[in-house]
Formats: sequence, C-alpha cells, structure tokens
Amino acid sequence: MTKNILRLKRKKRIRAKIIGTGSIPRVAVFRSNKNIYLQAIDDKKGITLASASTLKDKDPAGKLAQDLQSKKIKKIVFDRSGYLYHGKVKQLAEALRKAGLEF
Repeated sequence: MTKNILRLKRKKRIRAKIIGTGSIPRVAVFRSNKNIYLQAIDDKKGITLASASTLKDKDPAGKLAQDLQSKKIKKIVFDRSGYLYHGKVKQLAEALRKAGLEF
C-alpha cells in the first residue's frame, strides 16, 4: 500500500468520529508538497466559515484564528486529515492554540 492510501484510511477513521458545527467548527488541514491549507468547516450546513493557506498568508494559523475570533468562535475540532501528528501538522496545531483557539 502506498503512503497516500494509508493516509486516506486514517482520514476515514478520524472523520467518522469528529463533526463540526457552527459554534465549534472542524478545522481541516491539507498538506501539499509546497503549501498548507486550512479550512474551518460547519458540517451541519456544509459551508466553509474561514480559510487560510501558506500560499496567501505568512501565518495561516494566525489569520484563521483571527477570522474565527471575529465571528466569536473560540473552540474548534482539529481534523489532521490522516496526516501524522508531528512536524508541520503539530506546529500548526500549536500555533492555533497560541493564537487563542481551544481544542
């Protein structure tokens, strides 16, 4: 099995357990070879509340936290999308916590 297939299996297991709402959105992470993308998602309505990426922003975690706090959202559910919790994903989670979000 390839790394991507194993990641997608982990992603499926994770997504079965977590769900985002309007007051506590799910923050999904996508990692490409060059950039990291974040989305705060309300799964009940199926909409994206806020998004950020390293493509547009130098500090995507700070921008996402600022956008969510302007909407009076302080709690999130972190969806690592099957990526292992180390390296860039772990740094991103710590940056979101430092920016004032709770999860």
